[in-house]
Amino acid sequence: MKTIQDCLKERILVIDGAMGTMIQRHKLEEKDYRGQRFAAWPIDVKGNNDLLCLTKPEVIEGIHREYLEAGADIIETNTFNSQRISMADYQMEELAFELNVAAAKIAKKAAVDFTSRNPDKPRFVAGAIGPMSKTLSLSPDVNNPGFRAVSFDEVSSAYYEQVQALVEGGVDLLLIETIFDTLNAKAAIFAIKKYFRDSRQNELPILISGTITDASGRTLSGQTLEAFYVSVMHARPLSIGLNCALGAQEMRSHIEELSQISACFTSAYPNAGLPNAMGEYDEQPEQTAHFIEEWAANGWVNIVGGCCGTTPDHIRHIAEHVSTIVPRQLPIVEKELV
Repeated sequence: MKTIQDCLKERILVIDGAMGTMIQRHKLEEKDYRGQRFAAWPIDVKGNNDLLCLTKPEVIEGIHREYLEAGADIIETNTFNSQRISMADYQMEELAFELNVAAAKIAKKAAVDFTSRNPDKPRFVAGAIGPMSKTLSLSPDVNNPGFRAVSFDEVSSAYYEQVQALVEGGVDLLLIETIFDTLNAKAAIFAIKKYFRDSRQNELPILISGTITDASGRTLSGQTLEAFYVSVMHARPLSIGLNCALGAQEMRSHIEELSQISACFTSAYPNAGLPNAMGEYDEQPEQTAHFIEEWAANGWVNIVGGCCGTTPDHIRHIAEHVSTIVPRQLPIVEKELV
């Protein structure tokens, strides 16, 4: 079977859209999140979308299949918050490992099924590693800027457990995404490298995706796009890109800049525009696809898809619009000063 590296040289690949948006469409209630196993859990668990991998696996698998049917080459596991630091919000730290294994198996089952139907279009599972609910670079206490709610060792340990579980569950790639604090991302990179050293396995490809939070062109922890890029390139990622926070129209200049400085493949999966007054996303699939088609035609991207507010319809339109466009060619980047 073709590797993802083979596919990236041939065409622009499509990653899936929003998981949360699709879960909301099911209008699940507290009892749905709990299932039988967690019926007596001491606190509310509605909103813990990752828990649905255990209590409503058929819902999560169905969402994966909708995105695959729409043309996604890469689907993300439903594990955005599945490490023990974020799971502590629901007193479910001890479920972190189990959640990641279950999520990976659900996604892998769907991907294998679609690959078997069309081996010329292999589908890949990316283990989603989110930014975490605590940050290493910023203080949660405005009166004590030096305070940190968590240590680097605690963050890297939590990510290590998540990585191990995702690999055991069968993912093909590891995606560190929605990065607003580069130090958290560095802890995730450290955890990945350490896990593969410890286990003596071949390292899975790493995908890295940061988040420019506003018109300043910086991450929440204050880095410019170029500074962020330089800070994580020691990981030797398969791709680097941007997702979330911005719609495609607002993300355009940043994707153009990234395409010019990146020595690896580039990715972009924006939101369906900016949220309206009700926090909902109004950008229609053909609008999102139009923006991304222009990026592709300009030779800026290798992997495209959608984030918050996007649906299988968005992914279908994006896949159709980029299907005949040649992918971005990797530049020759000078490594020495002259």
